[in-house]
Amino acid sequence: QVQLVESGGGLVQAGGSLRLSCAASGRTFSDYAMGWFRQAPGKEREFVAAINRFGGRTDYADSVKGRFTISRDNAKNTVYLQMNSLKPEDTAVYYCAARGSSAYSTTRQYDYWGQGTQVTVSS
Repeated sequence: QVQLVESGGGLVQAGGSLRLSCAASGRTFSDYAMGWFRQAPGKEREFVAAINRFGGRTDYADSVKGRFTISRDNAKNTVYLQMNSLKPEDTAVYYCAARGSSAYSTTRQYDYWGQGTQVTVSS
């Protein structure tokens, strides 16, 4: 089992920044590709960003490309999502997820999920 705990969400004005963190425990963190997803009210959970096991490859949804950056620190068992130039449409609950594979996925094919952290962007 892998336990994932997100933090760093909150209320921010449009144009502002937040950094989300996801702390993992339970298994060897570097065995897992990691992803960030988000779910807005009334919408399906959608892919935001992903990173492979050692951080050498990343991928982003078109809607966040150039504004968000995913990174990981395997020594700290933590994955991050730096979010800049936030927009009201970024408002959602953000979830991190772990996939027991060297390759990440841009779909919801992950093995473990956190409980989520709320991000609210005011206009």
